[in-house]
This record gives sequence, C-alpha cells and structure tokens, in this order.
Amino acid sequence: MPNSMHTVSDVMTQTVVAVGSDATFKEIVKTMDQWKVSALPVLAGEGRVIGVVSEADLLPKEEFRDSDPSRSEQIRRLADLAKAGGLTAGELMTSPAVSIHANATLAQAARAMAVRKVKRLPVVDDAGLLVGVVSRADLLKVFLRKDEDIEKEVRHDIVEYLFPHAVQPVRVSVNEGVVTLTGQVRDTSLIPIAARLVRAVEGVVDVDSALTGPAAET
Repeated sequence: MPNSMHTVSDVMTQTVVAVGSDATFKEIVKTMDQWKVSALPVLAGEGRVIGVVSEADLLPKEEFRDSDPSRSEQIRRLADLAKAGGLTAGELMTSPAVSIHANATLAQAARAMAVRKVKRLPVVDDAGLLVGVVSRADLLKVFLRKDEDIEKEVRHDIVEYLFPHAVQPVRVSVNEGVVTLTGQVRDTSLIPIAARLVRAVEGVVDVDSALTGPAAET
C-alpha cells in the first residue's frame, strides 16, 4: 500500500535565523526580538548545531539580578545560577540540542516536542548541519489540506486497496477533515483496519465508519 506519510521536510521553515557560540547576550536578545522567535539554534563551524538558546536560558540573569538566594536554593539551582552569569550563547545555551532529521515523520517530531517540552526543533541533515526549523504550528499545517485531496488519497490508497470487490461500492466523503465511509464489504474484519489506516492519513481529523457486511440472506 502506498505510504502517504508526510515528513518534517514537508512542513519545516527553511529560512532559519541562528547565532554563533560567541554571540553576546544582547545580540541574542536583539535577534529574538527582531525575528519574533523565542529560541535560536547555536551553530559552530559550517553550520553544525551544538545547542539551542531560548528565553528560558536568558531569564535567570533577570531573575537573580537583585535576589540573594539561600544556600539550599543555590545548590538546587546551580544550572540557573551559572546561566545568570553567562555572557555568550555558548555559555547560555542548552546543549546538546534536541534536534530532528528532515526525513522524520510529523508524529516523531510531535513526540519529541512533547517529551522534551520544547516548542520547536532544529532540523538537521545526516552531518548534523542545520537545514531548517520545525515548530508546533508547522506540525498543524497538515490539517489545512483540502477535503478533496484527503478524499482522493483515502479512496485510492486505502479503499481501492482493501475493498476492490465490495458488495456495495464503498463511498468516501470528507467534511472539514472528517472522513465518512459507507458501503457493504465482503470481509468485515477489514473494517477496523480501514478506519485505523484512514485515521493515519495526514490531515484527517476523525473517521466515521458506517461500513457493514453483506446483507443477511432471508
């Protein structure tokens, strides 16, 4: 069966703003403000991603500006205290960077963001060089697919493959990303499989399966 799975390269932003490890604190803040982003990849050499500096990495400098944390808090928050004194991206960044490859699936990207609690991921090639950035908003782009495109894919890649000789032709309709399947099929064991495969199609919001088996003989 053809695989229609979209990959990170299909939705990522290719124009990426990044900084070198020697970028100063103020340069980082200015760059974030200019490009309206909350995190920046940190690069070394010809574009290898070595870390990410985010707003969370910068905030300790303001948080500890006038405070005098207790000894126990100092011990508990050694990493934040160290970042409060950081002056460059290399000192402030979170490393190693949580990155993803361009050929990863959107599900893999979403899982990585959820597990690591980040809003965006640098996208790298096999050499670890930066080729783009994928954000939560990018992952939602698949839900902008036209209903007719989804219908065509479901009909061609799933229905015609699973039910080539249905008792009653299987009909596919899509409304706002919700796929409805109707018709009579010979092998009812394939009905839940069809629903599962349709749900996996990029852009599908939900599946309403009204498929039935052959009518009982009287």
